[in-house]
Amino acid sequence: MEFPVDFWGVPAHLVFELLGYVAGFFFLMRERRLHGDTVDSENRAWLILAALVGALFGARLLALLEHSNEIGSDIPILFVGGKTIVGGLLGGTFGIEIAKKMLGITVRTGDVYVTPLIISMAIGRIGCFLTGLPDATYGYHTDLPWGVDFGDGPRHPTQLYGILALGAIWAFLEKWETPIIGERFQTFMVLYLIWRIVVDSIKDTTPVEWIGLTPIQWACVLGLVWFFTYGKPGERSIEDVTHPDV
Repeated sequence: MEFPVDFWGVPAHLVFELLGYVAGFFFLMRERRLHGDTVDSENRAWLILAALVGALFGARLLALLEHSNEIGSDIPILFVGGKTIVGGLLGGTFGIEIAKKMLGITVRTGDVYVTPLIISMAIGRIGCFLTGLPDATYGYHTDLPWGVDFGDGPRHPTQLYGILALGAIWAFLEKWETPIIGERFQTFMVLYLIWRIVVDSIKDTTPVEWIGLTPIQWACVLGLVWFFTYGKPGERSIEDVTHPDV
């Protein structure tokens, strides 16, 4: 296979990113229909909008921090970095929390996002893998038999590792049943942030480090602190607060 891959001239990254968005929305609607929701449809729409705005801001901000050495260079700031999943997840989470304050929502609302996020992120990672070196999500060079040659020798296919990790998290959450609102989303975020701290240590694409950790790893650390303090789940069961319009 030669990298990067495109489909009739359309970059694989764009194709799978769009597929991820579509799949995420489909499974969000499916989760609400099958398992209920803690807010009504109107409030959920506002929360989705807040999540999208927060995710876009967080994804771009963390990408800029990852490539802060390029700011002020000949590269226009609009093209510095790209988008980061961790920034998108944390930005989307905080966007929702701000919106909940404005809407007066006190119940946890994140559980319905877990399966859609896992599926859309896994699909997006396929695009990252097929893009190869330009996507800058690969790992160090390796002699391991599953190393992938993106064009400059075998490297850790960290994009594929990410898909496997997401699959493992999903399998665990599917078998682990909890009646506590918010615990499913908190567990997903904690596991994914820990995974990113680990896997980013073998990535070969971040030119900036602060005290031995990349900006993404620091964001994961701060995210973990938040989820273990302010982001704790509630105490009520989903059956107690499910809205009838779902």
